[in-house]
Amino acid sequence: MLRNLSTFFLRTLREDPADAEVNSHKLLVRAGYIRRTAPGIYTWLPLGLRTLRKIEDIVREEMDAMGAQEVHFPGLIPAEPYKATNRWEEYGPTLFKLEDRKGGDYLLAPTHEEMFTLLVKDMFSSYKDLPTTLYQIQTKYRDEARPRAGLIRGREFVMKDAYSFDVTEAGLDASYQAERDTYERIFTRLGLRYVIVSAMSGAMGGSRSEEFLHPSPIGEDTFVASPGGYAANAEAVTTVAPDAVDASGVPSPLEVPTPDAPTIESLVDLLNAEHPREDRPWQAADTLKNVVLTLTHPDGKREILVVGIPGDRDIDMKRLEASVAPAEVDMATDSDFAGHPELVRGYIGPQVLGPNSPARTVDSEGNTSGSVRYLVDPRVVEGTVWVTGANADKRHVLNLVMGRDFAADGTIEAAEVREGDPAPDGSGPLHLERGIEIGHIFQLGRKYAQALGLTVLDECGKTQVVTMGSYGIGVTRVMAALAEANCDERGLSWPAQIAPFDVHVLATGKGEEVFATAASLGDELDVAGLDVLVDDRRKVSAGVKFKDFELVGIPFGLVVGRSLADGKVEIRVRATGETIVVPVEEAAARLRELHGAAVKGE
Repeated sequence: MLRNLSTFFLRTLREDPADAEVNSHKLLVRAGYIRRTAPGIYTWLPLGLRTLRKIEDIVREEMDAMGAQEVHFPGLIPAEPYKATNRWEEYGPTLFKLEDRKGGDYLLAPTHEEMFTLLVKDMFSSYKDLPTTLYQIQTKYRDEARPRAGLIRGREFVMKDAYSFDVTEAGLDASYQAERDTYERIFTRLGLRYVIVSAMSGAMGGSRSEEFLHPSPIGEDTFVASPGGYAANAEAVTTVAPDAVDASGVPSPLEVPTPDAPTIESLVDLLNAEHPREDRPWQAADTLKNVVLTLTHPDGKREILVVGIPGDRDIDMKRLEASVAPAEVDMATDSDFAGHPELVRGYIGPQVLGPNSPARTVDSEGNTSGSVRYLVDPRVVEGTVWVTGANADKRHVLNLVMGRDFAADGTIEAAEVREGDPAPDGSGPLHLERGIEIGHIFQLGRKYAQALGLTVLDECGKTQVVTMGSYGIGVTRVMAALAEANCDERGLSWPAQIAPFDVHVLATGKGEEVFATAASLGDELDVAGLDVLVDDRRKVSAGVKFKDFELVGIPFGLVVGRSLADGKVEIRVRATGETIVVPVEEAAARLRELHGAAVKGE
């Protein structure tokens, strides 16, 4: 395909958009790929659509090659299937809900598990029909509270979602592995570096779950890796809990005044000055920090929760949110504290929380009331000794022993994971890195099939609930990740396999021969099967054309200008900055050769 820039729907910008935070967002707007419509919602322009479609084509080719079959569901779907699986409420406020004129409930689909399940239920009834894998490339909608970074976290986005359907667990394992292998081929073809990490299933449900992350400093996800091969999203890391401790020799709890100690650091300083230990100085890790939070459950119920963690660590909100999903988490407010006078800010101890509270009651069915639920970090094990709040202003308690002096309602993974923490599998210290989630695969199991009645008859004529896998790729997010990984201070620099055009021809002179030669070379390259953009603008300077070439990021530029007087043109390689001077008659063949090698990764 050949396009002339003089008639192409494109306007580039010289200044970064005011709301852009990351390079991909800045450059995709400035280079004319997308335009902002509303927070987290973008209009796709011709350059952006061409790149997006090339990414989709690679995804589609590999999905088809593995035997998956493409379908396409509506984005607007009825609420009944979502209500049947409880996700109408469980998904929370990120779900776009609406009513039609007759009062019927509908939603803009954030995912399509229910629709895939019902489609297979409608079509298949025997084990002989399975296994099968269906997929679509479709727009999704989520009412993100904080859309950010352009295409990386939006409220409308394109996803490839696939679902496998099997009769047995062994079949699900095979389908899962086939999809996993396909993802590796997809991201390799896209030229996008990735790591595979264990992950949480979240609102999707299911058992085995892995993410494909593109390492990037602007990524929203923190992942960890050990020298021995352990890799996981930080949300999925399980804490290595120490063994229980013999605390028989620990003195009774001692309440002490702690004025001017509003922080863990100041508390440690005060303890070392006024209550020194004989064996070593006090440390932040000796303190038990109790953080007051609120959970908003899908049914709207609000709950106060206190989480106890070692004082040398902070709460990781993403880990906490993953642990309490589908509830939403916030820090407690003034009104929350006003409703619980036993919680003395800055001096909260476990003595008034959970099973320790004298106000707690338990009914005949085991339901508790009268006290705030209390969960602790897995490091708070039997026999560990803590300094914590005395539930009185400016006072703390020393020698408070877990299991002797207080208990908890359970443990929770909420504390931050740190560089050097031990891997859960014993494979060494953890290294932390940031990443952009580009794919996520789950073994859903029978959750959705059970809820929606998807069954088949097995070889013996017995009814079996189908087991499912779910496999997603964020196509628009992949494009943003590729933009982040392929740019410099001048603009974008797309890999050849997904660039909107293969060659950008620049006519950089004023003479008629320059424009005629540029047009002729554009035609020759088009006939040769390359996608060509010819900058044939007559009243635009060479400097502006070069800046637009660098900004737009097409992998190869063909400059027709001064050297034409000697029968030559310049080939410019955007990724390396290399300039190759060739005779006019050899330019098309040389570009064909360079482009072919680039697509192959050579």
